[in-house]
Amino acid sequence: MTDEKVEPVTPSEPAGGWGSLKGIGSVFLRELPSPTIVQTLLRQNKTEGFMCSSCAWGKPAHPHKFEFCENGAKSTIWELTKNRCTPEFFAKYTVTELLEWRDYDLEMEGRLTHPMRYDEATDKYVECTWEAAFEGIGSSLKTLDPKSVVFYASGKAGLEASYLYALSARLYGNNNLPDSSNMCHETTSVGLKKVIGSPVGTCVLEDFEHCDAIFYFGQNPGTNSPRFLHPLQDAVKRGCKIITFNPVREQGLLRFVNPQNPLQMLTDDATELSHMYLQVRPGGDIAALMGLCKHVLAVDAARIAEGSPGVLDRAFIDQHTHGFNAFVDIASAVTWETIEAASGLARADLMAAADVYIASERVIGVYGMGLTQHVHGSQSIGMLVNLMLLRGNIGRQGAGMSPVRGHSNVQGQRTVGISEKPELVPLDKLAEMFDFEPPREKGLTTVDACEGIRDGSVKGFISLGGNFVRAIPDRAIMEEAWTRQEITVYIATKLNRSHLVHGKASYLLPCLVRSEEDIQASGPQSVSIEDSFSHIYGSIGKRAPASEHLLSELAIIAGIAKATLPEHPKRPWDEWSADYSRVRDLIAETYAKEFHDFNQRMFQPGGFYRGNPAHDRIWKTESGRAEFTHPTVISALGIGDAPGRYHLITMRSNDQFNTTIYGFSDRLRGLEGSRTILLINPADMARAGLNEGDVVNLTGDAEDGVHREVSGLTVTPFNLPDGCLGGYYPEMNPLIPLWYHDEASKTPASKGVPVRIVRSVSP
Repeated sequence: MTDEKVEPVTPSEPAGGWGSLKGIGSVFLRELPSPTIVQTLLRQNKTEGFMCSSCAWGKPAHPHKFEFCENGAKSTIWELTKNRCTPEFFAKYTVTELLEWRDYDLEMEGRLTHPMRYDEATDKYVECTWEAAFEGIGSSLKTLDPKSVVFYASGKAGLEASYLYALSARLYGNNNLPDSSNMCHETTSVGLKKVIGSPVGTCVLEDFEHCDAIFYFGQNPGTNSPRFLHPLQDAVKRGCKIITFNPVREQGLLRFVNPQNPLQMLTDDATELSHMYLQVRPGGDIAALMGLCKHVLAVDAARIAEGSPGVLDRAFIDQHTHGFNAFVDIASAVTWETIEAASGLARADLMAAADVYIASERVIGVYGMGLTQHVHGSQSIGMLVNLMLLRGNIGRQGAGMSPVRGHSNVQGQRTVGISEKPELVPLDKLAEMFDFEPPREKGLTTVDACEGIRDGSVKGFISLGGNFVRAIPDRAIMEEAWTRQEITVYIATKLNRSHLVHGKASYLLPCLVRSEEDIQASGPQSVSIEDSFSHIYGSIGKRAPASEHLLSELAIIAGIAKATLPEHPKRPWDEWSADYSRVRDLIAETYAKEFHDFNQRMFQPGGFYRGNPAHDRIWKTESGRAEFTHPTVISALGIGDAPGRYHLITMRSNDQFNTTIYGFSDRLRGLEGSRTILLINPADMARAGLNEGDVVNLTGDAEDGVHREVSGLTVTPFNLPDGCLGGYYPEMNPLIPLWYHDEASKTPASKGVPVRIVRSVSP
């Protein structure tokens, strides 16, 4: 380590602004979609337009002229690229050769155009007809034990396709229906449901117009949900205070220039977003929240002692909650020294943040995967609910819990039956409607499915979108096991690495994207999605399909089901494919309370609200009340500190959505170029004897006897808490043990991975 002072890399640009336009422009120039892309973007996220296939943020009833964000535009342009990945491309390369390509280069080949099957003799994907693909898939599935096949969904397919996908899996004979929420917000589905009786957030979009404070944990709107920046900016301008807890100082929560505000664009006068920004340690949110609650309780007791009104909403606590007194005892017993050590935050800062909470009549708790992707992530969510319950901040205007979901319909897929948990699905109703006995045993989560692939009990995998193999933990171990499966089926728009890690038989089935016109026997079709606020929207694609050989996701699902399952008069797959409104009628019949008059309401401006009992202070919990939880740990980490051990957080760049890499600019963090970097603070660099630019390896430190390593990482100074490292997802996934997950939900603990730094050895 040199004696020169090392300065951390810092971004120079605010979120939004000219940088967002340059980011869109760079993708546009590379993909060169047709000029009709402008019309498509103008229809994006608007009534009777098409709903963005990127994030799940709400679509307002009165949209902006441009109701798309930087990453939403990139997603649409990426989908409507001029590039085509044709059978001629696959004829040039073996699968083994393609496995050497970067993920980015695979996807940049463009849209898949023809159904393909894997040919073992040549080690290539070769063109086949749709009829041959369905027949081959159906024949293979008929030979397998239904319990040995997984039906995975990525979170993109609309409600109609998702409903039929879940139905086809149950008709086949299993509840093996994991989806991408298993890797991110399953902790919400399990943790929130336990304490408030709802597996989803309680807020609606309009609540952000009335809140006085937002307590914001572990989510980055600048990269993951940029349209959220508009209501955050509006809230700040009317006096709302944002208190942010995040190990990384993200520009999307610091400074924002609204690209739709000409004055801001001309002056570059950014809105300062966060009133306080507290860089909590990885896993330190439980301790931070305990500190907030401890101070609120202390202020309440002090005011009552002096004869003033307390600060707690005691009427709400008495009428609507359970377990309050036990929680008070726990909060009283925890020392401030313990809280400061586990959170990495000063007592004074936590008390100041709690004073903002006390002074605010209406508070929203926002969180993302910084809370959910920990071994004790469910307890972190429980602690945030505890804070909200103290002052009755759930179930009233301008207050509530607001988890920020990732993929555009990941919440909706759960709503209409894609779930491995049979207790969440109206199986008796399905039995009546479709004349069969649904399987009742619990299905496989993502982690369960991976374990089954490793031990050989899972023999078939159908993937409705996504890049599953690239997204999961223990990737190197999983790729070796993956190829032992009998069959893999990938429904996709572009080529990715998962398609190259295949079973003995494998099919690559290209589908339409949401912005493309979907013509079936009854005419043009529309689909529907659900946002993070439990609102349902219709979506109509208008662009010409990338290939005349593409089918819709729904048509592909129906084709596989028809080839696999016995005929039955109550299961008219062809009729459902011909007219999606008939599938919406099935959804309305299955979920009558939420989806009544579905076809009539689907294009209601702002979407129609399917309801949420907790939003109305109806608590579907064991006690019939909202639960104060009693944390058993003070840190959400599953493996604690040790000499030489660091805790790695995996992150997405500004040029990325999930595993899709649009480019190599992470401008909101001041990082450009390589993704093989290791972020570390200068003090930790000095202690480890590292220089900026050194190339190192990371090894896993889970103490389970398994060697895990990611090599060739360039040391990059960055503003992070002591003992915290940062690296990009999914490149860092090989360091995450499959067993290292949230205890309640099995969500991989990707935000606190125990690792050690090893110096690279020159060859």
